[in-house]
Amino acid sequence: MDDVTSVVKDYILTTFLPGENPAFLTPSTELMQSGILDSLATLELVSFLESRYAIELEAHDVDSSNLGTLTAIDRLIRSKLGERS
Repeated sequence: MDDVTSVVKDYILTTFLPGENPAFLTPSTELMQSGILDSLATLELVSFLESRYAIELEAHDVDSSNLGTLTAIDRLIRSKLGERS
């Protein structure tokens, strides 16, 4: 499996933070609370994650505890992929 954190970080930098210094987006950066992800951006991210990892996120998966940081997203994706094993 690829490095989920790196893939998602690259996606967020390219899609929502073009031109920003990648060093400022750390695994613990609060994506929702800092305003990087608003409601529309969150939907775009969910669509990307579902497509990239061939998973389905449920409504209860889409909250700050699962999508609030790169670390949380990594954990969510790995748990969804583990369910298929």
